[in-house]
Amino acid sequence: MTTFSRRGAIGLLGGAAALPMLGRPALANTKLNIGALNFTSHAASFIAFERGYFAEEGFDVEFKFFQAAQPMAVAIASGDADYAVTAISGGLISLAEKGAVKVIGGSLSEEKGIDGQKILASDAAYQAGLTSPAMLDGKKFGITQAGSSFHYMGAKIAAAEGATMEFVPLQKVGSVIGALKTGQIDAWTIVPHIAKPLAAGPEVHIIGDVADYLPDYQVTTIFTSQTNAEAERAKTEAVLRALSKGAADFNAALIDKTTPEAEMEDMVKLIHKYVNADQPYEKARGSIVNGAMRLNAGAALNTTSVKDQLDWFIAEGLVKNSITMEMLVDPSYVQTM
Repeated sequence: MTTFSRRGAIGLLGGAAALPMLGRPALANTKLNIGALNFTSHAASFIAFERGYFAEEGFDVEFKFFQAAQPMAVAIASGDADYAVTAISGGLISLAEKGAVKVIGGSLSEEKGIDGQKILASDAAYQAGLTSPAMLDGKKFGITQAGSSFHYMGAKIAAAEGATMEFVPLQKVGSVIGALKTGQIDAWTIVPHIAKPLAAGPEVHIIGDVADYLPDYQVTTIFTSQTNAEAERAKTEAVLRALSKGAADFNAALIDKTTPEAEMEDMVKLIHKYVNADQPYEKARGSIVNGAMRLNAGAALNTTSVKDQLDWFIAEGLVKNSITMEMLVDPSYVQTM
């Protein structure tokens, strides 16, 4: 069920989905650096750029690509990126506590009935009996950094199964993939457009779904500097409008499938410019189509999930116990639930 705070209701009436284009003249030729990963889950940014939604708002956009979530949070805090889409990490939360960044919307969520993130096992571990998450006790689980979303997901799965695991930080997604394929780690979780192609080979197996352990998990959020959130409202609303249009196009083409086949194909080709671009289109197409997860309509934010994540980071001693949701999230821009 969706609820609104007073500020959230005002934000919905005047925010990403519904605001008239009041900010456009003042924003003409405004340069923006958008942080992203080369994942299908970041498609709203790519679509907003390719289809001119950022340009319509007056933005001249350049992407800055990262290999993990925490460096992206640092880039926002330092001003090297203006807005970004990524998972909540310990680094992001700590920067929010310092007044450097603010979560302003949601981007990707687990949703019942939509194929989501997968739990993977290396072939060596699988052959040794790791055929379901119930067998994770004593295993090595790959993460990018301590305090990453991979750490959160792995810990939540382990707790549900009563398992104790060793978390192995490998810094980059590519390094985690290499370690999994060679059996240096036993397990990992990742979005389906990466998980499914990995499992198509002999080195990796799918053994479960993250949604079974974290239903309605707010996988990624939209965030910016606290300065942008508090002092650049017209610009921030315009960014959210553009991203919301991109998300709506993505959902129509690849989730709800309400567009003609030709438009769906155009969407996949657009995304392929940024996702699995090193592969021929014919090879990349299947993983993009089969790995699509719903993007949040109107950049709506599941604050219940965000609160659970914050509570876990605090309980694990990865962030200060004085950090509050008010420090982390500005709920005035979008619908919250």
